[in-house]
Amino acid sequence: MSKTNFKFWQRWLILANGFTLLVGLIVAFAGNSLFLELHNHYSNLVFFEGKEMGPEILRYKNWLFGIIGGTIVGFHLLMIMIAIYPFKKKEKWAYWALWMGLLSWFVIDTSISIHYKAYHNVLLINLPAVILLGLPLLMTFRAIFRNPAQPTSTSPQ
Repeated sequence: MSKTNFKFWQRWLILANGFTLLVGLIVAFAGNSLFLELHNHYSNLVFFEGKEMGPEILRYKNWLFGIIGGTIVGFHLLMIMIAIYPFKKKEKWAYWALWMGLLSWFVIDTSISIHYKAYHNVLLINLPAVILLGLPLLMTFRAIFRNPAQPTSTSPQ
């Protein structure tokens, strides 16, 4: 892989995580806005048989969305920092850290969503995110692991 191609995918990774970080801010501070209207609609169908949430449940949902949004922001900020520095240096540990963070979230979140029949969360959030963030990792595998000029470190120093 050329330096230009690697740089393209590294930037994609940074921008995709930046976009997802912004989604986290929307979840945290605008969870009832038009941005999440479709997700909220399907959540109401799955968990409340299409009925409107009462004020206590809406307050609880908004608190949970605040926590979830903050977690999304922190997770993707960390991914951005890894992508900017050690991933750019093609450090193997950084590559695996990005994959492990992404896949652990995806497997846990998707499994729980399927268990509760919240398929809309898998289709609207999880699959687009794992594709958006996993694609640059797939595309840079050879550059990280088959480039003889790369650093041989597999752990942070």
